[in-house]
Amino acid sequence: MTTELARLRTAGKHLGLVLLAVVMLYPVLWMVVSSLRPNDEIFRSPGLVLDHLRVQNYADGWTALASPFGHYLVNSAIVVLGCILGNLVSCSMAAYAFARLEFTGKRWWFAVMLGTIMLPVHVIIVPQYILFSQLGWVNTFLPLIVPKVLATDAFFVFLMVQFIRGLPRELDEAARIDGCGHPRIFLRIILPLMKPALATTTIFTFIWTWNDFFSQLIYLTDPQMYTVPVALRSFVDATSTTSWGSLFAMSVLSLLPIFLAFLFGQRYLVRGIATTGGK
Repeated sequence: MTTELARLRTAGKHLGLVLLAVVMLYPVLWMVVSSLRPNDEIFRSPGLVLDHLRVQNYADGWTALASPFGHYLVNSAIVVLGCILGNLVSCSMAAYAFARLEFTGKRWWFAVMLGTIMLPVHVIIVPQYILFSQLGWVNTFLPLIVPKVLATDAFFVFLMVQFIRGLPRELDEAARIDGCGHPRIFLRIILPLMKPALATTTIFTFIWTWNDFFSQLIYLTDPQMYTVPVALRSFVDATSTTSWGSLFAMSVLSLLPIFLAFLFGQRYLVRGIATTGGK
């Protein structure tokens, strides 16, 4: 009897998780189905059953804007790649400094760094825009990429600091006995062991940058410089009929990279956030 009750409870838990997953995935499934519907049928029914299949939405959406949608995918890829490289290099170096080096005001600077995590981007966007405008960087990718090279994402610095602190200091001491300085210790000892934290930084930077709409809308005004989020906004026309089918079709395409990032990087996310060090 006890075994049967345990099986029923397990089955009930699994059923509840399945129902919860369906509820959470319903908006995405509805968008995918709507991308295959004619424009005049999209908002008639909240169901997921297709009455008429229209694959043409994908072809129409690909060529609906001034440039093929692939152009905006390439723009987003350039920004994402620059941000990932910037965060990996700068945040890992800053994290090593906070975790292994001793310098004046270390605790104070670390507290200041953590305080920037609570600072909303809307607070600093105006002075940043004025600075980048005076540098002539507006309408380029530089305002989106250069700050990453300066370790401005304090969350990733903190993540890597916690990871490095979990690594045994005996590794550093053994390297110093062999004549290694801080650069060689960082490059040959610490950095190879930081793969989970680096992978987590890569995945989160990719997702956050790919989905970033506000900053890209502020700095990119030339349609040829649009990234995917800004290009999707161009499908919504306040003065005429919006092509919802094409919008949903391109939205589905823009979600595929994020889905693949989660699919192949899930184990690295778990290991990186857990901040476990050397074995």
